[in-house]
This record gives sequence, C-alpha cells and structure tokens, in this order.
Amino acid sequence: MMYFKRGSSVEALSADDMREGLCRALDQVGAIKKMLIVPPDITRFHSRAGELTRFAYEYAPESVACILPALGTHCPMTEEEIATMFGNVPARLFKAHQWRVDCRSLGTVPAEFVSEASEGRVTYPIPLLINKELFDRSYDCILSISQVVPHEVAGMAGYSKNIVVGLGGQENIHKTHFLGAAYGMERIMGRADSPVRKVIDYAAEHFFARLPIIHAITVIGPGANGKPEVRGLFIGNDGECFKLAAELSSQVNIFKLDKSLKKAVVYLDPMEYKSTWLGNKSIYRTRMAIADGGELVVLAPGVKMFGEDPEIDALVRKFGYAGTPEIMRCVAHDDSLKNNLSAAAHLIHGSSEGRFSITYCAGHLSGDKVEKAGFKYAPVEEMLRRYDPGALSDGFNRLPDGEEIFFIRNPATGLWVSKERF
Repeated sequence: MMYFKRGSSVEALSADDMREGLCRALDQVGAIKKMLIVPPDITRFHSRAGELTRFAYEYAPESVACILPALGTHCPMTEEEIATMFGNVPARLFKAHQWRVDCRSLGTVPAEFVSEASEGRVTYPIPLLINKELFDRSYDCILSISQVVPHEVAGMAGYSKNIVVGLGGQENIHKTHFLGAAYGMERIMGRADSPVRKVIDYAAEHFFARLPIIHAITVIGPGANGKPEVRGLFIGNDGECFKLAAELSSQVNIFKLDKSLKKAVVYLDPMEYKSTWLGNKSIYRTRMAIADGGELVVLAPGVKMFGEDPEIDALVRKFGYAGTPEIMRCVAHDDSLKNNLSAAAHLIHGSSEGRFSITYCAGHLSGDKVEKAGFKYAPVEEMLRRYDPGALSDGFNRLPDGEEIFFIRNPATGLWVSKERF
C-alpha cells in the first residue's frame, strides 16, 4: 500500500514538503504506541534521512522508543555525527547495530534460489541473520528510511536492503556482497532487478513480511547549483514504493557520457569518508565511465583506514585491491578471506581490473600503505592545490595548463557511465 508518493526529475521537494508527506503517511498508519526508526548512518548524510527521522520524532515524540541506524559493517556513529545528521533528536534513543553479535537467525535463502538468481555464479545457501531489536513485538510501527541510488552490490540501494544488509549479520552481509561481485558489478550497477535484490526481497518476503514495516524512500538528484536536492519521496509498506523510487533514480542518478573519460578526479568529503571501504564509491561509481588506460584521482583528505571493522581492515592491508582473478584465487586458498566474503567482494569492487590507474590521495594513510593496497599514491595537499574542489565544477573542466579532467564532487550522488559500457 502506498501512503505517499511525490517526485519527478525536474521537481525539488523542500523540507516542508517532506514533513507534510511523512505526516500524511503516518496519519494513515493510525495510532502508534511504540515506534522503531531505522535510518541510514552518516555515510548517507545526503539521503535527507536525518531530517525525516527528526520529523518522525516530532510527529510522535512519546512513541519513538529506539533509533537503530542501519550500519551494516560501518563504524557506530559518534555523538557528534548523530547531532550533525539528526539535529535535536535525543542521543539516548540511538542504539548501535553490532553486526557480529546483535542478530538472531531466521532461516535460510535456499541454494537453489541463489543459484537460479545468479545464473549459477553462486550456489551456496544464504543464512539470514537480522538484528533482534526488529522482533520486539511491542513495536507497532517500524519506520525504515532509505535512499534509492545506484549501488555496487544490490544494483539500486534502499528499501529491503536497509533491513537485510543494514541490520544484517555476518552471513547475509558476507554472502550477498560476494554474490554481487561474482555475478559482476557492471551487470548490476543501476539496475533495480539484480541477483542480490532477488535474494534480499526473498528474505524480506519469507522472514519478516508480517512485521509492521513502513518504508520511506528518498531519491536525491543534483540541483542547478550542484547541491543535492530531493527529487522524490515514496512511502509505503510494499514494493511499489521501491519500484517508483528506482524508476526516478534511473532518470536523475545515472549520468551517461558520450565518450569514456581519460581522467576523472573525485572528491571525498572528510565528514563522510574516513575509510577506503566507503571512499571506494569513487571507484565503483566511475569504473564504467573511465577509458582503458585512463586515470582516476581520488582526493581523500579524511581517509585514515581501509576497513570500517578491524578484521576487514587487516584483510584489505593483507590482500589489497587486486582484481577478480587474484581475489577469487585467494578466496579458494585462504580461509581468512573465505570466511569474510564481503571483504573479498570489496577488494574486487575497489579494483580497476587492470583497465586504468587509480591514484589515491589519502590524508591519513602513508604512501607505502596505499601502494601496498594496490593503488598509486600522491600527497593530498599537493593534489588539492592542483585540483581545488572549490574552483572546479562538476563535469568537464580545463585547467590553466590545458589539462582536461572530469570532476565529481560527491560519488554517492550517482553512477557515471559511458554509453558503450551501459
């Protein structure tokens, strides 16, 4: 059932529009005694989920009992990040999802289903573990807030992924990520129908269809001044809200280029990007746009680690972003990687597969560590002087010395592809 839908490729929704839409939707739900809110974390700051969470709290402050950010494997949010994203919502309401210990087992997505969905690329069953907070029967409303945008694992982010992966446990996070990598990132990105989405939706349908989940989904597109704007808000309790959001996202978040790029420069805001685990959106979202033999420069002043989790961080340092053949070989022969398949998937996604070079200008990682991980390195201060984000416009820029680059201010806002690769 759809409770609210509004959006187009040319319309920008204001904060008041979003508040009105959410309140209209919650009015239709009826009296709410106890609410759980599941928003994304600071890594999706521009989703506007922070505002929607605040509007939901202001709508029913006595009813909101817990706010459980869908962290997946990300670091728990700090008090400063909570205040930045959610404003005056009381910090005492927030609880950190711990993906290794906080989940209960619900069942398994059968191997036969996974094999069929992946065209035989993956043949294992996928056990489903979800944060146990979701199954407190005293909740009569679970508000899941997410953003639909092209995604390297699911094809399109948001909707049921917010629960199955965002509040998931080790097995489903590891195996869904590896499923996407084995199937092929280029075959998934920007597509609402993917093997991972099929598995996620199977899990949602079979294991928590009876939970009182309401999905509030935003679509964010670039505005006239380059700043992100809300293009759509879709609220409902079934797949229709995702379908509508994905259709709109494909219009406003996929940027098709007439020619492949010889040189792309991507900036990572230090407030959002502190690890290559997150910062490699700069690679995922541009890989289908960069020419063979081209170059990607990643300006990453806030990056200080590889993984968001100590165990995964160690695996990135050990194996590096080596590309599909080498990582698949390592998975077959090394138990440490075999038992952390989401890390293996990440190492595949973060490679150029040898097609182009990647220069990673990490603010808090030494050059030898960056190079050991499989990238080239350049000092971030030097590169920020050459490629000043404040002086560049999104898209093609020609520098005073004649060099032409394609600049992206925030890779989380979309997917860039050359027409021959999409």
